[in-house]
Amino acid sequence: MLSLIEQIRTGSLWDFPGGVHPAENKKQSNKADLVRASIPAEIILPLKQHIGKAGNLLVSVGEHVLKGQALTQSETGFTVPVHAPTSGTITAIEPRTVAHPSGLSELCAVITPDGQDTWCEKSPIADYTQESADALIDIIRLAGISGMGGAGFPTAKKIQSGIARTEILIVNAAECEPYITADDKLMQEHAEELIQGIEIVEHILKPKLTIIGIEDNKPDAIKALESAALNKDIVIRVIPTKYPSGGEKQLIKILTNKEVPSGSIPADIGILVQNVGSLYSIKRAIIDGEPMIERVVTL
Repeated sequence: MLSLIEQIRTGSLWDFPGGVHPAENKKQSNKADLVRASIPAEIILPLKQHIGKAGNLLVSVGEHVLKGQALTQSETGFTVPVHAPTSGTITAIEPRTVAHPSGLSELCAVITPDGQDTWCEKSPIADYTQESADALIDIIRLAGISGMGGAGFPTAKKIQSGIARTEILIVNAAECEPYITADDKLMQEHAEELIQGIEIVEHILKPKLTIIGIEDNKPDAIKALESAALNKDIVIRVIPTKYPSGGEKQLIKILTNKEVPSGSIPADIGILVQNVGSLYSIKRAIIDGEPMIERVVTL
């Protein structure tokens, strides 16, 4: 009888009960090139952009900050710092209305950009394979990376939970929601950097198998991934399009036939799941020395 990993390698797929097939509405944007937004006249930056507590402030009103400079300080695994997305002056630190379903206010740093977009000093890692898992996890934490698939869980804390017990690393490339094509375009245009991010997490966790789960409605992204992962021990598994296949527990069921017990996390059954946006940010944090100050969105 084949082991689970052998079954996965030979192409086995499973399914979860239920699911729906809404109109995809992805063609409106999945052929458009990624475009960088211009620097606005004012930036309102929430100081808590993740699950957990906000960090302690490191800056004050009137202070000039550089792009990538930490504005808050992370003291625990459940707190990640927030960084300046461009250079400019802190003009206010006060509650502002944020993107919350109830229109709530949260403490924000208000930045007036200077138009120079001047970076702070970066500290890229020349060879991450010479670094310990703990050192790399700390860099990921200090880069302010939190889950970009929707939950906003601090990425360093999640990876740390999988050390010494991750058999299967799953890359969530499903992006099953209607309209949204941010991950699709990221994979189309930055597949090689995504693979680098995957390899960094592989170096930390030492999984027995890495598998990318991607829906079959993303042919251009699939082609880009196959090219970038050529001659690498990474399984690219194309799955049927169905909502919500991109949910963490649903994707685990599809790819491994395992179910996460109630009250448990995937690491408890030897699995760790990372979104493609998070992995791309990990690459930029480790190899380029850049904190997470931007992401791809679909407008």
